[in-house]
Amino acid sequence: MDPYDHDLERGLRNRRAILGDAWVDASVANANAFNADFQNFITRYAWHEVWGRPGLEAKTRRIVVLAITCALGRWEEFELHLRAALVGGSGAGLGVGGDACTRLTPDEVKEVLIQAAIYAGVPAANTGVAIATRLLHELGHELPPRPATEVAHPGTGRSRRTASTPALHFTVREPRGLAAGAPAPHTVVLSHALGCDVSLWDALANALAAGHAPSGARPCRVICHDHRGHGDSDAPPGPYTMAELADDAARLLVELGTGPVVWVGLSMGGMVGQELALRHAERVKALVIANSTSGYDEAARALWQQRIAAIEQGGLEAIADGAMQRWFSDTFRATDPATVARWRRRVVSTSQGGYLGNCHAIRDMDTTARLGRIKVPTLVIAGSLDQGTPVAMSRTIAEAVPGARLAVLEGAAHLSVIEQPAAFEAAVRGLLAGLSC
Repeated sequence: MDPYDHDLERGLRNRRAILGDAWVDASVANANAFNADFQNFITRYAWHEVWGRPGLEAKTRRIVVLAITCALGRWEEFELHLRAALVGGSGAGLGVGGDACTRLTPDEVKEVLIQAAIYAGVPAANTGVAIATRLLHELGHELPPRPATEVAHPGTGRSRRTASTPALHFTVREPRGLAAGAPAPHTVVLSHALGCDVSLWDALANALAAGHAPSGARPCRVICHDHRGHGDSDAPPGPYTMAELADDAARLLVELGTGPVVWVGLSMGGMVGQELALRHAERVKALVIANSTSGYDEAARALWQQRIAAIEQGGLEAIADGAMQRWFSDTFRATDPATVARWRRRVVSTSQGGYLGNCHAIRDMDTTARLGRIKVPTLVIAGSLDQGTPVAMSRTIAEAVPGARLAVLEGAAHLSVIEQPAAFEAAVRGLLAGLSC
């Protein structure tokens, strides 16, 4: 019979990986004739039978334990696991790649406690916050003063309007997870399509601000804004021009003191990005032009004029269904009708005058002959199923901008960032990875 006790040794391995050697060594050293049976039992039962199961990542199990012990008011156990979560164990005992894979950041602990406040009650979460604050101070984490009035929801950012007119509504997501005082490597501006608003970019904006995968990607400062005539921005009398929309963007960047930005524009946002890079080259560090065009021929301009006439006669309801057919593929409309319905509501709730003003700007835009003057790194994204701005339009841009690269997202129609979010994010991150800070 093999004298090696596999289950006990596995439990000890996992216990050390989560709680750290110092705590486990102290606990084991306290074993005696009375508590040794309990030590053996808990090591096998909790640390092998439960913590040894592969169904959840160790970091997720940490979060579950913190939430449960907070909810039940098991404060001694909560503090034990919270300290271990902030410091980290060896990690390798659970088949993961070291401390970083199991350790929780202060932001992650904060989110656990905010979640607990909803489901376990504010008194429990309040005690948890007090314990966590004390431990963070003890472990040397910087906790600079911050008034509650300055806190912004990390999922939507700080929401403001420009002082200059027409007033533009914008949001700013500050980079998350950077060391105190460290600058963001890039400021990224996300610019939406006709009939949309800042919410088009929620998922991508949060990912870029958090510095998600691929490994090593640093968080960015992310700005989104509603074009004039959209969302919470002013809708002055039209018609508008693409030059006016680009000038709007430039004065927004001036007000925010951004320096050169990485401009990511989809459809109309990509048109504005082209004009911004041509009219205000000093404001642009790099360009992503997605599902867009550099101009229309006479037949296409006639279609835009028909759309304008339809809106003038029947309102935005007259064109909403057609927009959904262009924006989303047949498959997406069939499998995700709730998302399609939400964007239809966004279109018909847009200011009619603002929508029409932007239609004129799109109809008349023409940058094709000037694209050779754009000198910044440029990525052009197309959707393989895009009927509104087919791949050929994106190829025209990519061939005209020196050094531009074309990426075609398979299975994406016009709102490619909605239909193929992972592929869209990967393409943007590829551009960011090649830029100097």
